[in-house]
Amino acid sequence: MSEPDTNTPSQILASSGIPFEAESFQQIGVTESWRKYNDALSWGRGQCLAVLDDGCDLTVAEWRVVMPWGPKVIATYNSIDRNDDPSPVPPGYHGTSVGFPSSLNYQDIRGVAFNNSVAHVRCISVVHLEKDETATMAAGLQWVIDHRAEYNITAVNLSPVDDQRHGAPVPTAIDEKLQSLRELDVWVSAPCGNHHYTDGISWPACQPHCFAIGATVPGKRAVHLDRWSNTDLLVAAGATSSSNACAAGCAQILREAIEKSGYTWRRKADNLPEAMMAIFSESGRRVEDEATGLIFAELDLLAAIDSVCSR
Repeated sequence: MSEPDTNTPSQILASSGIPFEAESFQQIGVTESWRKYNDALSWGRGQCLAVLDDGCDLTVAEWRVVMPWGPKVIATYNSIDRNDDPSPVPPGYHGTSVGFPSSLNYQDIRGVAFNNSVAHVRCISVVHLEKDETATMAAGLQWVIDHRAEYNITAVNLSPVDDQRHGAPVPTAIDEKLQSLRELDVWVSAPCGNHHYTDGISWPACQPHCFAIGATVPGKRAVHLDRWSNTDLLVAAGATSSSNACAAGCAQILREAIEKSGYTWRRKADNLPEAMMAIFSESGRRVEDEATGLIFAELDLLAAIDSVCSR
């Protein structure tokens, strides 16, 4: 196996980086946030994002990066085989790249929170669920709970989708784990799905204590893909897996802005994830959806950071 790829020591600053998804990042307010708060925020440094999906190929160059303060990937787990090897097994494929929008820091191409670290957890066979895998998903979430403090896991990208229309929660074995993570101030979010449903969203996004992330069309601010009244936030992207990845990265950036500014987030909610969602919702752009008759909030990271740093 080749030696890890070591980036140049310019990681901390954002202004010279190339956005992983230029059009989406501009609409989300990521690139302008990088410019305005270039020296004030560390863009995820010291925080770990846990990616729970169908496995990650750790031999790809993007995940072998070593930043000046340590490796990009700091932990792995496989809750199916109960070992530390998260390698995907066919038909699994999705987990290798789903973390790029949030966390990429490779050859000057950057995800939203490009200085964060990542924990890859294989907890399902394939991202588009074909069978009941709630037990291994619950085990993956329990691994996050058990290792949250050790790795400073502050956000979870819960990637699976069942591709169904859910207008209400579906009680399963993961619910207790999601509640525990919310009470531990860990952000957990999942994609709504990509079928253009207008009467429900995918599981597990529909569950309590898991934020449901939908999407707007990059460049248009028009709602697309799966959404319903249980959608919490829209993020500009071509697929809701990318929307969710960006939302998780933005949550880590907002968390640091709250900590550094001394913002009294408890005025918003009893726990930090719900307070951050309230900030994202209140500072986001209003987007009317003709298909559902609903009005959603579209994430504007710059507005969210400004709202906590100006008080």
